[in-house]
Amino acid sequence: MAVYPGGYNEHRSAQIRRILYISIVVIVVGVIVIAGYILLRNRGSSQEVAPAQVDGQPASPVAQTEPGVAKPEVAAPVTIDANSSVVSAQIAQAMELLNQQPSKVIEARDRLNELLPLAQGQELVFIKGQLASLADKWLFSKLVYPEDKLCASYKVKPGDMLSAVGKQHNVPYEILMQINNIAKPEVLQAGVAIKVINGPFHARVYRSTFTMDLYLQNTYVKSFLVGLGKSGMETPTGRWRAKEGGKLIQPIWTDPVSGKTYHPQDPDYPLGSRWIGLEGLEGAAVGKTGFAIHGTKNPEQIGTPGSQGCIRLHNGDAILVYNLMMPGQSLVDVVD
Repeated sequence: MAVYPGGYNEHRSAQIRRILYISIVVIVVGVIVIAGYILLRNRGSSQEVAPAQVDGQPASPVAQTEPGVAKPEVAAPVTIDANSSVVSAQIAQAMELLNQQPSKVIEARDRLNELLPLAQGQELVFIKGQLASLADKWLFSKLVYPEDKLCASYKVKPGDMLSAVGKQHNVPYEILMQINNIAKPEVLQAGVAIKVINGPFHARVYRSTFTMDLYLQNTYVKSFLVGLGKSGMETPTGRWRAKEGGKLIQPIWTDPVSGKTYHPQDPDYPLGSRWIGLEGLEGAAVGKTGFAIHGTKNPEQIGTPGSQGCIRLHNGDAILVYNLMMPGQSLVDVVD
């Protein structure tokens, strides 16, 4: 039997130690690289693009995308707390879907929307910002994603009226005009495919933050800053519904406090661009009359308690919400 020199075991042990050391270094470096990548990806903030102007007030932009052409989406930086969490990890996974080729816009939207009830703080702010940005692509454009259950392509039939098409899909015809660039609702060309939205839209108003969140069915779309009732005339909490026949463009209005009647041409006309009458269904809203979502001539009061109980919007935002809310179907929940 061969006898090995005593130095063999020491040599072999040294080799094993070197291998273990190199392995540990590789693992540590790998962890540092991955952590650095995550931090770099998470660094920065999501900036909201300045909205267009409608009637002199900020309006929600409508993305101009060619029909049937899906452009690759690039994920924006994730602006979340540096501390790792289950929610932040799932946010990162959802954002990775936008960097795939082709981009998985609808899957990313649905994943982010599912995280809303779980998110808090900066994670919640980030998710809402990303969902609002994605809405300009899947909702406020002509583009229809085949896998999207909230939007579809509709082939116009002879004799079709846009109002009837909208009613069939539980949305006002005005939003179909907007996203399809239709100048006159009574003029539809048979055989042409238009984009339709499967509604209805709903809203949730938070009195503590003076904000309104807009949803298409159960999917978050975007948020608006609102003005609410002043002290002694607070906007009632509870569930409201867009009233049948309650959607009006600059209606004549009589102030229930002063008794003065205002006409749209009056320089001090207070209602702004649109009026969406509300009827109370549940909670403190039951039995209340005269309440509405409407525009304002005092945009500086948006975000403050200054109305007689109505929900005020910037005039451009009021036009968009008017185009989305379906009388008899769209619900508005007012909470603290």
